[in-house]
Amino acid sequence: MRIRLACIFLCVRLFAQSPAADEAAVRAIVQKYMDARDHADAHALEALFTADADQLVSSGEWRHGRDELVKGTLASSQSTGGKRTITVTSVRFPAPGVAIADGHYDLTGLAGGQTRNMWTTLIMTRSAAGWRIAAIRNMLPAAPAPSK
Repeated sequence: MRIRLACIFLCVRLFAQSPAADEAAVRAIVQKYMDARDHADAHALEALFTADADQLVSSGEWRHGRDELVKGTLASSQSTGGKRTITVTSVRFPAPGVAIADGHYDLTGLAGGQTRNMWTTLIMTRSAAGWRIAAIRNMLPAAPAPSK
């Protein structure tokens, strides 16, 4: 039993990085996601997601599974055009091997010169293969509720 516990402890330590290194790795995954979208690279997108990843987009569409997510992401980029940027404003680690990255999600250069300013949250998990996106939630801010 002690040997098993020692092995588990060593494996956890092998996958662990410093908080700064983990944060940099999470931010790098967000940038790779944006780069893959910009280049319409399905294989690069696929490599960034867990098999059971899902995405809830601002229109209310909920994409389930890596294949549906990649297909929907590429279709969305093609249909709306424009330039997408995510500016990560915070990264936190609520549990070992779990990261939450929040940020501004902006779409510029849309039809009619429109811009969409949203929020996004990416939930990531770390495995032996590194950090992968497990979920994305895109939110279009609503007007504040009227005060009473």
